[in-house]
Amino acid sequence: MAAAAAGLLATLLAAGPAAATPDPGDLRITPDSRLAGDLPGQDQIVHSPNIKHLTTIPSTNPNGINTDLAFQGRYAYAGNYDGFTIYDIADPKAPKTVSTVLCPGGQNDISVSGDLLFLSTDSSRSDDSCNSVSQPATEKSSWEGIKIFDIRDKKNPKYVKSVETACGSHTHTLVPGGRDIYVYVSSYSPNEAFPDCRPPHDGISVIKVPRKEPAKAAVVGFPVLFPDGGNPGAPANPGVAKTTGCHDITVLPSKNLAAGACMGDGILFDISRPEQPKVIDRVQDNVNFAFWHSATFNESANKVVFTDELGGGGGATCNAATGPDRGADGIYEIQGRGDQRKLVFRSYFKIPRHQADTENCVAHNGSLVPVGGGRDIMVQAWYQGGVSVWDFTDAAQPEEIAYFERGPLTTDRLSLGGSWSAYYYNGHIYSNDIVKGFDVLRLDDWRTEPAKWVWMDRLNVQSQPAYH
Repeated sequence: MAAAAAGLLATLLAAGPAAATPDPGDLRITPDSRLAGDLPGQDQIVHSPNIKHLTTIPSTNPNGINTDLAFQGRYAYAGNYDGFTIYDIADPKAPKTVSTVLCPGGQNDISVSGDLLFLSTDSSRSDDSCNSVSQPATEKSSWEGIKIFDIRDKKNPKYVKSVETACGSHTHTLVPGGRDIYVYVSSYSPNEAFPDCRPPHDGISVIKVPRKEPAKAAVVGFPVLFPDGGNPGAPANPGVAKTTGCHDITVLPSKNLAAGACMGDGILFDISRPEQPKVIDRVQDNVNFAFWHSATFNESANKVVFTDELGGGGGATCNAATGPDRGADGIYEIQGRGDQRKLVFRSYFKIPRHQADTENCVAHNGSLVPVGGGRDIMVQAWYQGGVSVWDFTDAAQPEEIAYFERGPLTTDRLSLGGSWSAYYYNGHIYSNDIVKGFDVLRLDDWRTEPAKWVWMDRLNVQSQPAYH
């Protein structure tokens, strides 16, 4: 797994009242004091007064890598490089582990729909089983793609079907339909030496999954999103990833829209015909963005937040040397109508709390806090930068309103850790920490109180719901 993380890094480099008795985390660390070097101690938990750390379920494999989250009813589903874990979160203060499924294949990006669970495999394996071993991608028999599980029995999920996809599946996005589920598969970095992942790789794989017969799931298309090849990267654009596919896609089915974070490009596209998505607009940032990583719509669907994963998630980029604009979020407004809509840049947002040079930190996975009323707030993971809640109602002047973080894992070397994903679901924030495990946080702030009235029966963040 360490080798896989290193390989990925190499690739990417080409106000509620405080408690009556304050706990240590109630110490508010201001941006100015952090600039002066007042960092939390090793593993010390600190947070703003409006966030309460309720509990952590420690990781059972501290040498593993915990990844993304999905939710359904009283359950949270947490991916990791070894498989996935199902948690019962009916009582957020005391969540329980229901089952752990061993099925290696980084990074095991995860989502759920009805009785089905989907896992992404983006590491070359000897076969599609859960007993597979690592195998070079240069071998034709190697397998990468999507695995589908039946999760009716939460204590004993059953493997149903696999679908191989070109260049594997780094992430995937469910596009809910009627009788069928469509899965947009994002993958990248082709190589002439890889029989199943040769260039050009300028689009996404589309899988069609019949709900009643998931064993018949199959690839039904590979729509080309970058007919001109996309961002060429270096030497034309030094420090920017060459576009050879997409990293992540967020769909907004209620508006038939999707936003794609595709290495060197950000795109807005129409998904009214899910097998044939159509690009509406495309933008680049060859000054401050290195790797377009993920996207989030606001509730009114007139803004998109794109993240930049500078350093591949393994770099210490939340420091003075990197500055406030690189490794940040980019806030774009959607202006115009129909096919004439354009993505217009407004500002960057980056956590104002500097991190140690031993802490990997950059913008990562987050979701909206469904406050409604025209206010735009989201919670977001920043690896060892922790969990940030920020307001981008004014797209030109975003601001952080809450945070939770731990001090550095190590003080003598750069190490990989921190929150991979931080999402708001039914009144609480859930974070999957790469090393520490499953964190539950409660947010009490007048600006986010309306979200506590929004109750959902499921949440796949990349299949963004219409909250209100």
